[in-house]
Amino acid sequence: MFNFAPFYHLLANDTRLQSWLNTLPTQLTDWQNAEHGDFERWVKALNKISDQKPDSVELEYEVKVSNQSPLIDGEKKKLENLLRTFHPWRKGPYTVHDIHIDTEWRSDWKWDRVLPHISDLKNRHILDVGCGNGYHMWRMLGAGARLCVGIDPSHLFLVQFEAIRKLMGNEQRAHLLPLGIEQLPKLEAFDTVFSMGVLYHRRSPLDHLIQLKDQLVAGGELVLETLVIDGDENAVLVPADRYAQMRNVYFFPSAKALKVWLEKVGFENVRIVDQNTTTTGEQRSTEWMTHNSLPEYLDSDDPTKTVEGLPAPKRAILVANKPQ
Repeated sequence: MFNFAPFYHLLANDTRLQSWLNTLPTQLTDWQNAEHGDFERWVKALNKISDQKPDSVELEYEVKVSNQSPLIDGEKKKLENLLRTFHPWRKGPYTVHDIHIDTEWRSDWKWDRVLPHISDLKNRHILDVGCGNGYHMWRMLGAGARLCVGIDPSHLFLVQFEAIRKLMGNEQRAHLLPLGIEQLPKLEAFDTVFSMGVLYHRRSPLDHLIQLKDQLVAGGELVLETLVIDGDENAVLVPADRYAQMRNVYFFPSAKALKVWLEKVGFENVRIVDQNTTTTGEQRSTEWMTHNSLPEYLDSDDPTKTVEGLPAPKRAILVANKPQ
C-alpha cells in the first residue's frame, strides 16, 4: 500500500491546492483498493530499497545519486537487482550509486530541447501530465521548481518514481499520483503545465488542451510536446490502426495546425519553438528496456516511414500562455 498522507499534508498547507483535498483522497483510496497485477511484487522489491539520505543528489545537469564512499560490490549488486525488477525502464537515464540505468528514451535530450524556450522554473508550482516515471520532474527541481506534481496512471511508473525518490532520501518536492488528467478538477493552481507525449493518445485533443488550461493560473505557461506531421494549418493524420506499432493513437496534427488548436481553445502567445525527427539514438532497446523499440518500428528499407508506411516520428514543442 502506498502512503499518500505526506502529499495530503502538503495540500493542506498550500492555499493554491487545498481544494484538491475535496476529491483526491477518495480517488486514491479507490485506486488502492483495485487489483494491479504485478504491483504487489514490485512493492515488495521497493520496500527493500533504503531511503537513507545520500551524500550527493545532482538534478540540474543529470539525475545522479551518489555517496562519497561507493557501495561495496555486494550492496551494489543487490540494489541493481532490485532496480531491474522494475523492467522496463523507459524514461531516463539515471545514475544511482554508480549504477547506470540506461533507459529506452534519452529523456535528457528532450529536456535539453525544451529548457531554452520556457520561462524560468524557479519557485514555480508545476504539473507534469503523463509524466512517466518522473524523470523530467527531477530535472524541473534541478531548474529550481518549488513543487512538481506528476500524474500518470501506470503502476510501474509510480514504483520506478518511488524507487528513485527513496534513493534521494525520500525527497518531498516531487510527487507522482496514479491518475489521468480527466480525473483532475479545475484547479487553476500551477504556474507551468507540461504535457509531453500525451496528446496523440487522446480521443479528443481539444478537450485535452482545455483540461490543461484548467490547471494553469492566469498567465501560466503550457509546454506541449507531441508527435506531428509536416504540413499546413489543415494537415492532420489519423492512423487507421497502429502507428509505429503503438495502439491507442488518434490525432497527429502538423505543428501549424496544433498552433491553431491552441489558439482556438483560448491560449495566447502560442509559438512553435522546436521540431525534431526522433532518431534511433534517442529511442532504442537497452539492457534496462529489452523489448522492441524505434529501430524495429521503422521500415528497414525506408527509415523515413514506419513499418505501417506512415511518416516516421517527428515531434514538436509548442509553448503558450493562459490569458491573464
